Amino acid sequence: MAKKKSVTIGQGPVSCGQIAGVAHGHLQVKISSRTTFLKAMNRSRAMLQKSLSEGVPVYGVNTGFGKACGKRLQVEGTLQKTSNPLAFHGCGTGEFIGIAETRAAMFCRILCLATGYSGVTVGLLQQLEAFLNLGITPLVPCQGSVGASGDLTPMSYIAACLTGERHVFYEGRRMRASLALKKSGLKPYVFEAKESLAMINGTSIMTGIGVMAVERSNNLLRAVLSAAALTVHAFRGKSYHFHPVISKAKPFAGQQAVAKSLTRLLQSRGATTLLEEDGPDALQDPYSVRCTPQIAGVLLDALSWISDWVTIEANSSNDNPIFDPATGAPLMSGNFYGGHIALAMDTLKAALASVGDMADRQVMLLVNPQLSRGLPEDLVGVKGPEHFFHHGFKAMSITASALAAEALKLTMPAASFSRSSESHNQDKVSMGTIAARDAEQVCTLVERIVAIHLLAAAQACELRGRLEMRPHLVKLVKKIRKLSPSLTVDRPLDRDIEIIASAIAEGNLFCC
Repeated sequence: MAKKKSVTIGQGPVSCGQIAGVAHGHLQVKISSRTTFLKAMNRSRAMLQKSLSEGVPVYGVNTGFGKACGKRLQVEGTLQKTSNPLAFHGCGTGEFIGIAETRAAMFCRILCLATGYSGVTVGLLQQLEAFLNLGITPLVPCQGSVGASGDLTPMSYIAACLTGERHVFYEGRRMRASLALKKSGLKPYVFEAKESLAMINGTSIMTGIGVMAVERSNNLLRAVLSAAALTVHAFRGKSYHFHPVISKAKPFAGQQAVAKSLTRLLQSRGATTLLEEDGPDALQDPYSVRCTPQIAGVLLDALSWISDWVTIEANSSNDNPIFDPATGAPLMSGNFYGGHIALAMDTLKAALASVGDMADRQVMLLVNPQLSRGLPEDLVGVKGPEHFFHHGFKAMSITASALAAEALKLTMPAASFSRSSESHNQDKVSMGTIAARDAEQVCTLVERIVAIHLLAAAQACELRGRLEMRPHLVKLVKKIRKLSPSLTVDRPLDRDIEIIASAIAEGNLFCC
């Protein structure tokens, strides 16, 4: 068995792709053994110890938490209360965050603590490293974070599992963390001063979910373009709508890239006059078809800066307090505030939902005989008298419309719902985790819309004919047919939707 590649922590920033690789288990995690990295970690730890020995107030270590920060503890009391925030933050609700998203969050926490600002030990990083490499995943309820002071409640579940408390997913099943530690040969971690707070006071949950949403969105965009190209052929649409001069006149990079991809996918071996509607009413295709570069291009351009923001957040020190490397002074501030992730995810879900709405409208063009330029009603594949006893994609178009409506409903910006909490100490919060969870949910909805779109467009292309004139589209339909056969007589298609949607999410179906 080939040895897995690894990503080393402490040798500079990592990419979203590397975080996703760790999340999926494709990459192992390795803590750097470089002298410069270890010195930086030890120096930060010494700064914490010096502050405590001199009686300097260090929030959450020799003070109370949140509104109770005015309370002071003696040095000997700091260790006694070091795990206390994990106990009272164990109040998460809702379904568990996905395994990949949780692993991404764990990796993001290592990245944060490895910046050398937090005053934690290398041993804490090594425990997280071991959990990731051995495949021990804490079970984390998805609800309970307002996104500032970071992801306190959900991260408390990860932190507690390091010590053997609460539950994990390991070796294919749910079990107590203590049992997973015993089976894997790991010892329960014992937090030192500040470490339990450093584990929870930051943006790692929202960032981990955000990383995975970005990856899925990139995969989804390729599927969207594939479905749109199939629709153009099935609809006898105009390929000149994607002429390079059009995008040169309005030079957004995303629009240009989408138009270029569609033009490549629609390349033909014969005259396009055989493939395109030529009546006077067909001078221009409906907006959902001809404006595909202007619609999907928004998502592509948004993903560019969203990915940059998520990468910066993942590689940042989003802890509180941190220590000034130059002076050793503890700095109490608000890097735990997830405002950048909140805006990024609110934008992402809006751009995704818009693309999902476009896909739904293209499905409607294909199934409606008054709009489809000659395709059979509801794309029924049966000919002759039996045609009237089958309904083809009638219900599929209803499902696509319902999914689109649900996705659009979720585009309300989560960041707009800041709530004062924790005795008015956390009086302005980011809601970044809710925004990230919304984006994840919209991803799932749009993946299913596009799965229906692909199935409908492939069926429509087969009914239209002359697909052999477009070799790239032939390959696309063959890929779809390996997962879902053509629809002749009516059958349930729920499983087909999920199979195609999963292939979209995993990114192994389309390449544009």
